[in-house]
Amino acid sequence: MGNREDLLAGARRVIVERGVAKATARDIATAAGVSLAAIGYHFGSKEQLITEALMESLGDGIGDGMEAVVGETAALPLLDGFAELWNRMPEVFAANREPLLASLDNTVRVLRDPEAARHLAEAAGEGYLGIAEQLRAARPELSDEQVDAVAKLDFALVQSLGILWLLAPDSLPSGDELARAVAVIAGTEAPAGSTGA
Repeated sequence: MGNREDLLAGARRVIVERGVAKATARDIATAAGVSLAAIGYHFGSKEQLITEALMESLGDGIGDGMEAVVGETAALPLLDGFAELWNRMPEVFAANREPLLASLDNTVRVLRDPEAARHLAEAAGEGYLGIAEQLRAARPELSDEQVDAVAKLDFALVQSLGILWLLAPDSLPSGDELARAVAVIAGTEAPAGSTGA
């Protein structure tokens, strides 16, 4: 690994051991086995390093979990695959609880700094691209526009449901409920009380 990768790995270790608020630049550099100056050279600031380390950690943990389910459900009709993905996401959230907590802590901290918030907003704007890549591989029958739309919905859901899972894990809507809502909105399932005529 190079210094950049060592710093990302060191930051993840320190954040897990001490939390975001107590992670110092010196601790991260020591854990990475590099000089303190390497943080500024590669990331500009400790805050930027922490943000990238957390985004990478969540991308690996949650992204890999999502990718596995999307791949396993590729033979199902799209709406059934969507339901299964969101039925299984609480397991993925549980396996990534600490990075989710650290990411939430970091997001609140970053939002207080306009420059760091701008960078986080840019990264979030592209956050769905990994999901889109997974969908494109699993669902080649979808057009690019359809893949982008589904990936953006999944990205919005993973962000919001990840926070909701941290707050109240038993209150998450099931994947079946989410799929039913999508079907109702799309007009493929009649609303309750509808005569269908």
